[in-house]
Formats: sequence, structure tokens, C-alpha cells
Amino acid sequence: MNDAPSVRIVIKFGGEVVARAGELLALCGDVAALADAGHALVLCHGGGPQASALQQRLGVETIKVGGRRVTDAATLQIMKCVLAGEVSIDVCAAARAAGVRAVGLSGVSAGLVRAHRRPPKRVAGGGDAPVDFGLVGDIDAIDTAVLQTLWRGGFVPVVNSLGVADRAPPGQPCEVYNINADTVAAALAAAVRADHLILVTDVPGVLRDRHDPSSVIPRLSRREAEDAIASGVIQGGMIPKVEEALDNLSRGIGAVHILGAEPGALAQAVAAPGRRGTVLVEGGGAA
Repeated sequence: MNDAPSVRIVIKFGGEVVARAGELLALCGDVAALADAGHALVLCHGGGPQASALQQRLGVETIKVGGRRVTDAATLQIMKCVLAGEVSIDVCAAARAAGVRAVGLSGVSAGLVRAHRRPPKRVAGGGDAPVDFGLVGDIDAIDTAVLQTLWRGGFVPVVNSLGVADRAPPGQPCEVYNINADTVAAALAAAVRADHLILVTDVPGVLRDRHDPSSVIPRLSRREAEDAIASGVIQGGMIPKVEEALDNLSRGIGAVHILGAEPGALAQAVAAPGRRGTVLVEGGGAA
């Protein structure tokens, strides 16, 4: 990535943030500040709530196993409409209002996210039988060429979580897959050797007391995070988030941040890691 600015940042947020106009505009304001500072940014978004709402309006049943969406052909059509259409456009429009030169991309664009169809496998919450998730992809490779081109032009890529097969049957288009947005963001961050992977969530960070939003732990090393899980300080749905963050650190990502969508949070987290939300790093002590 010799062409890119020195600080590379991947920011992931879900459709919940996009649906709340105030939060999305605040996030884009932070993105503008980071872009003005010369950082190389990639925004990666999901669109789960929007997809479920459209499925309901069209009478297409939403099926989830272990929290993951089963994607048949009809559901994939909806995901294309929502991710590459409605949500991408809404994010780019909000970015435009903040002065960000955002360009909406699919993971299909220029083979950015290359994947294969996930084979049936057992999953937590799915019972003993292997689950066929349909047209859901597992990532094989990330081709960063289009990101580098956009960065050189001063643009901010806005990437959705669709992926594409590397090859197609004779006379057929390459197959398109629905992929979890957290997975895509992590793969993008690893591919560009990101200094910061920022996960925008519905909580302000990793909490010492999950019932107290003010009990954010500012900084955790790998060992401290593992100890906090083992001792029960980190509980419930935060456990897989932290475990995934630690896995991302092992892929060469400099720091993983978990934080809420409050105004100023992104810029402050990058300028002074741990000032907003929780930053996870390989070594060092808690703040």
C-alpha cells in the first residue's frame, strides 16, 4: 500500500446507524475530520434492519439460524437492492452533506471481495445437523486495487458486504454472495494493514458492568481481555465481539476499537486511543 497515506482506518457500522439520521450525520462529520487530516478511510456498512423490513413488505420470510441470515435467491435479490442501493445511497448522501467525497462500492466491484459459497456446517444455535445458509459467502481474498485508486484520487470508499465468486460457469455470470459486514470489514482491514479497525456498535464500549454504560474499559491488551472474559467481567454478547477483535489483531491490524455512534467518537478514538470507547491492542496496560 505504498500509495496510501500513512494512517489507514476501516470503519464498520450497521444498518441501525444508517436508519438513525442524526447518528449517521454525526458519524460522517467525524469521517470528514479524519479525511481532512489526510487519513485513508474505508467505510463498510451492513443493512440488516432495512433488508428485514423490505422482506416483510414483499412477503419474503426472514430466516436466521444462530443469528445469521439464510440467503435464498429471493433474499439475495433483496440484499442487492438494500446494500448496493438504499443503504449505500443513504450513506453517500450523508457523507456528501458532511463534505466527504464518498464513492459507493459493492464487494463485487472490481472483484474487491472474492468469496466462495459457504458449505453446510454446524453452527451454535442451529442444532446438530449442518446448516445450509444458501447464497452466503466465505471470503477467499481481497483485491485492494480499487481502494488504492480511490485513495489516490482523494475519495472515501463506502463498501457494502456483497462478495463475488472468482470464476463463473461457462456462459454464466459470477455468483454473488451475501456476507456478514463485520467479516468483510475485518478482511478489508487486514488486507490494507489498517492501523485502526473501528466497530461502531449500540454500546459505548466494553463495560466492566454491562448494566452501567459509564463503566467503559478504555483500553485492553490481549491478555487483559482474555482474563476479563475468563473472570466474567466481559459477559454475554460482548464475548464474541471481543474474541473477534482479538482474532483481528492477530491478522496484523494495529488496533481494534469498539465504540458507540456519539458525535466526535471516531475522531477522538483515533487521535487518542481509549479516550472514547474501548481500544484493544496486542500489548500494553489498561487505561
